Amino acid sequence: MEKLKAVSPFRLAALLRREKDPKLALQLFLNPNSNPNSTHKPYPYSLLSYDLIITKLGRAKLFEELELILSKLKLETRFTPSEIIFCNIITYYARARLAERALHVFDEMPSFRCGRTVKSLNTLLNGLLICREFDKMQKVFVGLDWFACPDACTYNIMINACRVQDDMVGAWELFDEMRNRGIRPNEVTFSTLITGLCRSLKVNEALKLKKDMFKVYNVEPTSYVYASLIKGLCEIKELSLAFQLKDEMLERNIQVDSAIYTTLITGLFKVGRNNEVYVVLEEMKSKGCIPDTATYNALIAGHCAEKHFDLALRSLNEMEEKTFKPDVISYNVLIKAYFKEGKIKEAIDLFEDMPRRGCKPDVVSYRIVVQGLLSGMQLKEVAFMLDEMIFKGYAPHHATVDKFMNLLHEQGNLELLFEVVNSLAKGNHIDSDSWTLAISTITSKYKLLNFHDVFDELTNSYNLAP
Repeated sequence: MEKLKAVSPFRLAALLRREKDPKLALQLFLNPNSNPNSTHKPYPYSLLSYDLIITKLGRAKLFEELELILSKLKLETRFTPSEIIFCNIITYYARARLAERALHVFDEMPSFRCGRTVKSLNTLLNGLLICREFDKMQKVFVGLDWFACPDACTYNIMINACRVQDDMVGAWELFDEMRNRGIRPNEVTFSTLITGLCRSLKVNEALKLKKDMFKVYNVEPTSYVYASLIKGLCEIKELSLAFQLKDEMLERNIQVDSAIYTTLITGLFKVGRNNEVYVVLEEMKSKGCIPDTATYNALIAGHCAEKHFDLALRSLNEMEEKTFKPDVISYNVLIKAYFKEGKIKEAIDLFEDMPRRGCKPDVVSYRIVVQGLLSGMQLKEVAFMLDEMIFKGYAPHHATVDKFMNLLHEQGNLELLFEVVNSLAKGNHIDSDSWTLAISTITSKYKLLNFHDVFDELTNSYNLAP
């Protein structure tokens, strides 16, 4: 870092912009000249320098340091901070789920001589939505007339909050209030409402709104609107209407992406129209839309549901031949289907082959395997897989472990029971119920009545550590 005896405000801003490390940037900001003990007058920071350091600290989530900068900014008298700076700070706090701090910044804006407009109000409302602080949102919204007049963005945020809570009645009330106040709904308004209606399976209402948005409000339906409607229609098995909307998109030169084709493929499998799946795939490719990982995962899941494992495996292998690789979901779906059908060997072979295929098993992979082996009564393999799972830092599903240990208890299988307890203890996943079960088993097996004898049997004979 450069150390100059006299760094101008313009030069300081340039140095801050160049510095990638936020902590070093903070040191530079606080000590722009080489002599921090100088008796000269306070350094004349520029608004740009404040903006740059606040951005760096906020993105790095260095909030205590950010508060220090804000305390200095509050003392500045040479300029008035811009509203966008506070909007950014509110957003940083919201992304960190610090709703109270975001509210505090909004409340403190006047003390920085900065007026609050609908822009900062909307930023705060959106931040509270990110934090899922719906009650706080409502309080701010009710008192918004003290700060600014709401706009379409304000209502869109509040309608989205209702959608997130599955409160479509509240969303409609806000939509009506919005129009009564003379605020024109836009494409975001309709997209949010239609998405909420589709997720509530009120697809007919969503279709009507889609017509109204163009005929009544002259707002063109977006690809997002079409995607929501197509997904909703597939959910209620109205495939014909879903395909009609897809064709309408093509006619209106609205891009049909891989997500929409994937939704249609999933819908076809759901209603048993498997023979049409590859027709859709061919159309997809002919339109220049390349099948992606989600598309192939839909194929794998669909073939597995129909017990066409050869086709599912073929889709998995085909993915590997493409420029993209199968993800862990691809394998998990097929492995789970194998276990469900009692194909334990095939499931284990594929699971063990995952690293060679360039995909690392995750916690879900291990849980599927443990559950599958347990259902197949492969008890030794379950104990081995649990130990490997815990060794790799993954937490087993509590209900599955309870089921396994109770089964070993019923069989009086002390050897495996102690192996499991040992594995759980190593990973710090053992609880009082597990210890109680182990003690109960050894007590009934060896007729030991003294607790200390039981404890010694567990800890000394099997090297267990409570």
